[in-house]
Amino acid sequence: MLPPFLKKNDKVAIVSPSGCIDPLYIDEAVSCLQSWDLQPIVGQYAKEKNGRFAGTTVQRTADLQAALDDKEIKAILCSRGGYGVIQIIDGLDFSYFELYPKWLIGFSDITALHNVATAIDVASCHSSMVKLLAKYKEENKELQLLKDLLFGELPQYVIDMHPLNRKGKAKGILAGGNLSVLYSLRGTHYEIDTYGKILFLEDIGEKPYHIDRMMHNLKIGGLLEHLAGLVVGQFSDYEEDPLMGKSVYELIADAVSEYDYPVCFDFPAGHVDVNSPLVLGAEVSFEVSEKVILKY
Repeated sequence: MLPPFLKKNDKVAIVSPSGCIDPLYIDEAVSCLQSWDLQPIVGQYAKEKNGRFAGTTVQRTADLQAALDDKEIKAILCSRGGYGVIQIIDGLDFSYFELYPKWLIGFSDITALHNVATAIDVASCHSSMVKLLAKYKEENKELQLLKDLLFGELPQYVIDMHPLNRKGKAKGILAGGNLSVLYSLRGTHYEIDTYGKILFLEDIGEKPYHIDRMMHNLKIGGLLEHLAGLVVGQFSDYEEDPLMGKSVYELIADAVSEYDYPVCFDFPAGHVDVNSPLVLGAEVSFEVSEKVILKY
């Protein structure tokens, strides 16, 4: 289900469940949300720093749980990804969130939280976070798309064909996110259910053979066999490995070569400047032909 869209004067919590962030980014994001006529509520520990983390596990859990449980909070904006959600996810209670859904916003390490939301049939927003709001205000297309989405105008995307695309049409629930995070949840009760889903994948800084290993893990585990479709986003900050004999996109294409669902490559979402917002946990129409069309 889609959480209620935002309206003027709604409260938005800013929390830091993963890595630490420069507090100035949070301050600028507060200004941006205020310019949208929203009321930002900064978590008690959102600006903390504990090594690479935004506070201790106790502090990060407390902030996120408070935001999940507060009936007045209509959206939760995670300040950044990085690493850390895996340390706290098993200590969170999503029962109130399930009864009274609100928008969960973020990507990268926040994929773990998106997984939970999708599993309990609550749609969530895979998008850039505090830095986007702090840096661009109203001058960025992705930021405008995010704002429009949260206020009720869901995005539709038309992108150019990629040589590795596989044509076809599908409808299904869009799920997924960061490949490394999804891989890290394999074998736990937070493992993604991909049956009949349109799976979206992206990643950053992973060596090609790591990506190949993770894709084969998903394949051997049966997670790629019964997809309705596959959307391959941006894989960034890595160098192709000539010893692998194929590019990263070709390795991914090989992992799903025996299946017949539509596949698109180079979708503009991931750890890149153009990180188009997506609604995970919502049904999408997906068509791969001379163009790629993804719409809600």
